[in-house]
Amino acid sequence: MSNALTALIDNAKFNRFHLRTLLLCALIIIFDGYDLVVYGVVLPVLMEQWSLTPVQAGALGSYALFGMMIGAIVFGQLADRIGRRLSIAICIALFSGFTFINGFASNVTEFGICRFIAGLGIGGVMPNVVALMNEYSPKKMRGTLVAIMFSGYSVGGMMAAWLGMQMIPQWGWQSVFYVAILPLVLLPLILAFLPESLAFLIRQGKRDTAKKIISRIAPSNTDVPLKGEEDDSAVAPSHFGVKQLFNGQNALPSILLWCAFFCCLLMVYALTSWLPKLMNNAGFSLGSSLQFLLVLNVGAIAGAIYGGWLGDRSNLPKVLTFFFIAAAVSITLMGLDIPSFVRYLAIAVAGAATIGSQILLYACAAQYYPLHIRSTGLGWASGIGRNGAIVGPLLGGYLLSEQLELHLNFMVFAIPGIICALAMGIFYFHQHRASSAKHTSDVQPNVVENA
Repeated sequence: MSNALTALIDNAKFNRFHLRTLLLCALIIIFDGYDLVVYGVVLPVLMEQWSLTPVQAGALGSYALFGMMIGAIVFGQLADRIGRRLSIAICIALFSGFTFINGFASNVTEFGICRFIAGLGIGGVMPNVVALMNEYSPKKMRGTLVAIMFSGYSVGGMMAAWLGMQMIPQWGWQSVFYVAILPLVLLPLILAFLPESLAFLIRQGKRDTAKKIISRIAPSNTDVPLKGEEDDSAVAPSHFGVKQLFNGQNALPSILLWCAFFCCLLMVYALTSWLPKLMNNAGFSLGSSLQFLLVLNVGAIAGAIYGGWLGDRSNLPKVLTFFFIAAAVSITLMGLDIPSFVRYLAIAVAGAATIGSQILLYACAAQYYPLHIRSTGLGWASGIGRNGAIVGPLLGGYLLSEQLELHLNFMVFAIPGIICALAMGIFYFHQHRASSAKHTSDVQPNVVENA
């Protein structure tokens, strides 16, 4: 897009167009979060009914995560070629349809196949809605809006936990999967109001559609050029790819982002998959164990929104560094013999600093990568991170099979938080140094000219 158009979007006042885009993207993420977390909700019942060992249960949970890894990479790159709306529609059809079918599974094999295919959509939709929300958000509140939107993931997790408590005792574990058909039913309505990426529309030559969207972003200022000499959206689609993520100064930040995504998702999925079961084994009832999952997701919402607000006013990588330190400390506390109030507080902080930080990581990556490779960058970071999501449930299953004391399980889960803090600390100093070097190079010609 032209510099003038980018400036128009950056400086636009928040209006009904932004609110509608925010609500639609948040709704998609709510459904996405529900379909993902629902496995952790039914896990204790499945282990009992199907006589699963902890290792088998961890492996079964990883089927969806393998799908998410592939889906994030494939649909992240595909969106830069076919558009975000079509990619999002395909992903919704996959995760909604096959999570619904999951309720009819009669054995581990059928269950695992459905979870894998649903995972393709769950993983693929995330980088696309983040990129879309980031593209249309005013600059001064971009981090906050992306964080609010992605908090829908935790709302979906809370819905899964709450519905699990209400529905499983009466109608069985299958009932919570039947609810997942709702986003597929609502898909035509979502697509009717969800905007396409402006950069994609301009590349496709759909200027009339692009101008209609611009008129909604800034009704009083629509006379802006759609292209310019520095238009990064004009880059040929054949030039998109993972190589773009390692050009110039991108290599180290990309590796650090991948590392942070991997370790953060490991913590997130280890906790969301095994927290109810670990607490159940520690003597808490199933209802109380699911309450811990609710508290974890409430903390995640608060952490994401507060972190996004801080990031807009400070520096998002610096905020993430401190959040990950808090994650390591709070997860360690969760396994200790502490009063109930302190335990609930530690779980809430852990949710804020793990799930909340994962949401902020998407915002951080979206802000770092330029528009023409943003979906690719987000897709690869998310896809690489999914390996951590796969390792998390497997690690939890292995630790549970070893019958370790409760606090040792949580201490192991806390180690990735330290690694994340180191990665984001280095990312922050690299960005700071690059910004200082750019500032020096910009000022130097003026110094020479004045001399």
